[in-house]
Amino acid sequence: MKWAEAPVVSEVEHPPSKVIVIPEGATFQKVASALERERLIKSRSAFVLLGKTQEAERKIHPGEYELHAAMAPADILAKLLAGRVVLHSITIPEGYTMAQIADVLAQQQITGRDEFLRLAKDKVFIKALGISAETLEGYLYPDTYRFPRPMAAKDVIRAMVEQLNQVFSAEWQARANDIHMTKHEVLTLASVIEKETGVGDERPQISSVFHNRLKKRIPLQSDPTVIYGLPDFDGNLHKKDLSHPSPYNTYRWAGLPPGPIASPGAQSIKATLYPAASSYLYFVSKNDGTHQFSATLVEHNKAVEKYQKQFFSRQPRTRT
Repeated sequence: MKWAEAPVVSEVEHPPSKVIVIPEGATFQKVASALERERLIKSRSAFVLLGKTQEAERKIHPGEYELHAAMAPADILAKLLAGRVVLHSITIPEGYTMAQIADVLAQQQITGRDEFLRLAKDKVFIKALGISAETLEGYLYPDTYRFPRPMAAKDVIRAMVEQLNQVFSAEWQARANDIHMTKHEVLTLASVIEKETGVGDERPQISSVFHNRLKKRIPLQSDPTVIYGLPDFDGNLHKKDLSHPSPYNTYRWAGLPPGPIASPGAQSIKATLYPAASSYLYFVSKNDGTHQFSATLVEHNKAVEKYQKQFFSRQPRTRT
């Protein structure tokens, strides 16, 4: 037993670490066999006896474990019983949709894409999270997470929603109440701002344009909302798309779209709550990542002429 309870090799040999996957539902016998096969323990039988002394049969957590041959079997067992699995860093970029988030998680083998999207649209599950919305679009906070592999989709979603609740502080909720917006409305407008610009300093100005339009009941006329509502988007927005009957088409309908069109980050949420003081009603891309803002249609048309028509007229003609 002394021989069996000792590490396979000495620590001075600095054996390389190995990642061992314990599948869901694996018996302790199978776990012991896998460890012996990988030469992480000397004796499967001795490890099974060790497990029996701690009633380990039903206590082993599935997942990935980083182990090495200089670990004593008792230490390996303690790690398995504690569920100290390998955690993977996963970054969800700001402005990603539910579908894009599901793709990232599936590509990194964190959780299944289909189950993730099913739960993100499951009204009973959404209500259990304390959210009043048709889907979880906009409620899955973009951030860098450390998740085990694999992880249940419901647990991944809970972690992302909880992170949003941490970021959306009581102060921000009070501010939303002051400007007569619900949390859902704030996230909706923040998601539009997120998709309209990647320049952090511009977000308060973009926000002021949309707030001013909402006050005047002028349609937001945001291209990203139109794109979100299209069943098949080929990468180019066409003139006919602006008349598509989607409820997300902010060229056809005044006011906010029914819900978020992506996951907004903290800067966009803050910009929604604290827009710049301006009389701007328009903005147009300068084709360098920034925008020109205008208060009148005359000013806006001049900006369009300068930054769009003249710019593209100077570009080489292509079929595209």
